[in-house]
Amino acid sequence: MAPQKTSTTNSNWDPVLLISQIVSIQSLHYLTLSLFVVPLLNIFAEQTSLAYEGGAASVGMVMDWREMAGKPTIRGLNGTSYGYAWSGGKKVGLGWKNDQWSGRTDPMRAWIIAICWLIACGADIYYLYILVRRPRLILDFALTLVFNHIVLTIYYSASMPTSLFFWLIVLGGAALTIIVAEQLCVKREMKEGLSVAPIQGDEEAEEVELGSLLQRRD
Repeated sequence: MAPQKTSTTNSNWDPVLLISQIVSIQSLHYLTLSLFVVPLLNIFAEQTSLAYEGGAASVGMVMDWREMAGKPTIRGLNGTSYGYAWSGGKKVGLGWKNDQWSGRTDPMRAWIIAICWLIACGADIYYLYILVRRPRLILDFALTLVFNHIVLTIYYSASMPTSLFFWLIVLGGAALTIIVAEQLCVKREMKEGLSVAPIQGDEEAEEVELGSLLQRRD
C-alpha cells in the first residue's frame, strides 16, 4: 500500500490563531496611535476648532480620514447661522455661530495625526516581529491592517477617502512596516538556522568525518 502524503498546509491552518493575531495587531496599532495623538494635539493643535470637534480624545481623530487629510468635518457653518458636526453620516452636534468660529480647519492637526500614524507604523514593526514572526506573512498582516482601517474610516465618516495626502501617509507607513519587519524576521530565521551546537571532543569529530567518508564511498 502506497504511503499517503500529508499536507503541511492544512496542518498549519489555525483560524483562531489567525483571527487573534489580526485583532491583536489592529488593537495595538490603534492603542499606540491614541497614546501619541491625544497629548500632541493638546499641546500643538489649535484648541478652538479642536474643542468643537470633540477634543483631542475624540474617536474621530483616529478613525476619520478627514482629520488626517485636513478636511473639514463640519457642514452648514458658512451657509447658515449655525454649524453642525457630522459623524457616521449622522448629525452629532449643533455648535457655534459664525461670529464664534469661522469653520477654518487647523493644518497643524493634520500633520500631527499623520506623524502619529507613522510612529504607530514603526511600532507595528515590533508587533509583527513578535506576534507573526514568519517573513512570508508580514505582507499579509500589514495589508490587512490597512484594509481594515480603510473600511472602518469609510464607515465612520460615511465617505470615501479622496485625499492624496491621506493615501500617501497610510500606504507609505505600510511600506515602511513591511520592508523593515520582513528584513528583521529574515535575519532572525537565518540566525536561528545557522546556529549549530559545537561538537565536543576530537574523537567525536573524527567519527563524524569517518562516517561522511563511508557514505560517499557507498
